[in-house]
Amino acid sequence: MQILGIDIGGTGIKGAPVETEEGVLLAERFRLPTPEGAKPGAVAEVVKSMAENFNWHGSIGCGFPAVIRDGVAESAANISQKWIGTNAAVLFSQATQCPVYVVNDADAAGLAEVTFGVGKGVRGVVLMITIGTGLGSALFIDGKLVPNTELGHIEVECEDAETIASDVARKEQDLSWKKWAKRLDKYLTTLENLFSPDLFILGGGAVKKQDQFLPYLTVHTKIIAAEFGNDAGIVGAALAASYQVNQK
Repeated sequence: MQILGIDIGGTGIKGAPVETEEGVLLAERFRLPTPEGAKPGAVAEVVKSMAENFNWHGSIGCGFPAVIRDGVAESAANISQKWIGTNAAVLFSQATQCPVYVVNDADAAGLAEVTFGVGKGVRGVVLMITIGTGLGSALFIDGKLVPNTELGHIEVECEDAETIASDVARKEQDLSWKKWAKRLDKYLTTLENLFSPDLFILGGGAVKKQDQFLPYLTVHTKIIAAEFGNDAGIVGAALAASYQVNQK
């Protein structure tokens, strides 16, 4: 099945057509900046432009930085608070004139890795953490997704984890990789103590520099960098959409 996968983030929106049987991008990834303020109407226009770029008229899957229930955003991370209560699936469908299915962005990235990437076939508890504008999480038990965990917002030393351990926090606070890695390590240790995972998968933009920080991590759980890199959200969004299309 061919579906246009779109990954909506706090700083960029990227997409590409995906062959969901194999998790393969069918065209070069296209990226546009997230509109300032990331309000619903403005983001919908970018999603429309993404579909037009590929001359797309079929189903679309969108990874979105929020708790998503039946297409409705129930939170808003690094985007406008106006999203809360908005049916993102309907809004994007109206903008593109295509069937659109929306899933939490980190859940999408996790689906790609557990279905086709480094998490494929791993039993037990797998936690994928996406490190970018914020911290996203996807929790799997024996390959089955527990959706909308949003573990990037747990408290670590009385602070919201993503405010101290995201890639944006590293850049804005001008932290060395070593100092930032110590913060990430505290965050991962907290998750380790709570969930006793069998595997951590680290994804998001920061993982391109994994050699700069992985050596400083002390958690006991095995850590593997995401195989799909920045394409994980695109592939996973398309994959999640394909599941919903097949249920109809």
